[in-house]
Amino acid sequence: MRLTLLGTGAAGGMPLYGCPCRYCVQAECNAAERREPCSALLEWAGNRLLIDGGLMDLHRRFSPSSLQGILLTHFHVDHVQGLFHLRWGRCAKIPVWCPDDPTGCADLLKHPGCLDFQPPLQHAQSWQLGELSITPLELVHSQPTLGYVFRLGERRLAYLTDTLGLPPQSSQWLHALPTLDAVVIDCSFPPGNDGCNRNHNSLEQVLALRETLRPRQMILTHIGHDFHGWLQQHALPNGVVAGWDNMCIVLEDATAENLSLSNYP
Repeated sequence: MRLTLLGTGAAGGMPLYGCPCRYCVQAECNAAERREPCSALLEWAGNRLLIDGGLMDLHRRFSPSSLQGILLTHFHVDHVQGLFHLRWGRCAKIPVWCPDDPTGCADLLKHPGCLDFQPPLQHAQSWQLGELSITPLELVHSQPTLGYVFRLGERRLAYLTDTLGLPPQSSQWLHALPTLDAVVIDCSFPPGNDGCNRNHNSLEQVLALRETLRPRQMILTHIGHDFHGWLQQHALPNGVVAGWDNMCIVLEDATAENLSLSNYP
């Protein structure tokens, strides 16, 4: 099972529009320093599942019939904007699984085109996509939002964005699991921002969650501008890694300890 972080940025991305700070200037000059909208690609046994559709070039990245489907965390624009162009494709229907949110985003649900929206997913109701088990978990956000736990064999990976902490029902479900191999989690703000953010975690909140969930590896995503700058000057604790665009998280089947992080080949 391999998860590639296609984008690790908050809604403003990196570089931030109009910002003259040195980190934005670096990102303008160096593609490796940029952060695209938060999204990921899960691959297993020849299958590919796109998580969120905020990238604006989906129609170029993924040829027709190359995806088993698209899994949405929620309908905020930075997570679905790439679907508006994709829906006009002349190709086979693409299954889309999403939370129960009848408002959707603009007219996406009303005029889905080649996007085939499935019945809304429900909290903690696991389902199968081939050999892959997927469990949706409610998150804390300003719109109905789901995180997901993926299980393939004995390997478990959680993808939890966008969220501010975890609701009790999701926290309890995660605590009942055997050890999670990896948790990819929303971390938009640097330390000291707990009182300012309403919909996203700060590093302090993520580290508190790590103490309770105790995954083998915690990877940060949905990284905001100020936190991006903070990361250039500070080290993270062992077992916590700041995600970057095209980071590849590989969970091998052989042993529970066999987890690697690299750039997408």
